[in-house]
Amino acid sequence: MPNQIYKVKAKIQNAVSSKVNAIGLPIIALCWVCFFWGTTWIASKEGVRNMPALQLAGIRQFIGGSLYVGYFLYKKAPWPKGKQWKTIIILSILNFALSNGLSTWGVKYISSGLGAIINAVFPLWIVIITVFRGEKLVRLAVFGLIVSFGGVCVIFYDHLNDFINPDFRFGILLSILSTISWAFGSLYTKKKAATFNPYFSLGLQMLISSTVLFTITGATGTSVPISSIPANSWWAIAYLVVFGSVLSFIAYIYMLQRLPPEINSIYAYVNPIVAVLLGAIIFGEPLTMAIAIGGAVTLGGLYMVNYSIRKARM
Repeated sequence: MPNQIYKVKAKIQNAVSSKVNAIGLPIIALCWVCFFWGTTWIASKEGVRNMPALQLAGIRQFIGGSLYVGYFLYKKAPWPKGKQWKTIIILSILNFALSNGLSTWGVKYISSGLGAIINAVFPLWIVIITVFRGEKLVRLAVFGLIVSFGGVCVIFYDHLNDFINPDFRFGILLSILSTISWAFGSLYTKKKAATFNPYFSLGLQMLISSTVLFTITGATGTSVPISSIPANSWWAIAYLVVFGSVLSFIAYIYMLQRLPPEINSIYAYVNPIVAVLLGAIIFGEPLTMAIAIGGAVTLGGLYMVNYSIRKARM
């Protein structure tokens, strides 16, 4: 009898443990991405204070990519073949060299919070791109676009005078271009989703993109000697590599594989909030009523757009 009770108890414990791992770990991964990807905007802002932004992005991606690829080389994992290389190269350019590189460059001229909010509107570009491809929009998506645009207008109300500054305009342009590139990358990922190991693919994308960025900074003469990079920027790079590139991407892919889209998409709404709040606390960036209301309205519109996209795919 005691043995039977012990066996039943063990089965219950195993079932509970399995249930916790099935639900608890993906939620923890989601919370990790929500917070730490929001903090990367602060680290990027700190890093680009004393060094070229594209060089910072290149170093970050080179170190992060080397860690990923080094691990899979140690494990003797199979390398991509044929068309898988084409997909990896295109995504390395769209998602890392362009999107990450331009967004990092953008926060050199605008606040980290504003950069994060602009980055969050990439679903709007996905909708616009699909419209140009001939797909019809449902009413909720159209309404969400209008709401988001209204929210962005409210946010920029406090920045009207800043548009006189050419650096501010340049930072906004870079941030917008980065979201467009990420939108194209997202659509391409959906269209060309490969069976190749996604973590190994990320490492290769980072390495390839770092080569592109180093080539650009070298050809334009905008890079600085490694020895002249200050300690604060190196600490920012270390944070971006560990928390932004390695651990957060592991958590991101893990949650994508185990949580429904309507849940794992929450990070897109939380990241800007984290960035805005930390930007105000750490850098003293303005946190006005216009930013708070406009940000909430923009994120609400984005939710409508995302919801309509998910419903259309069902």
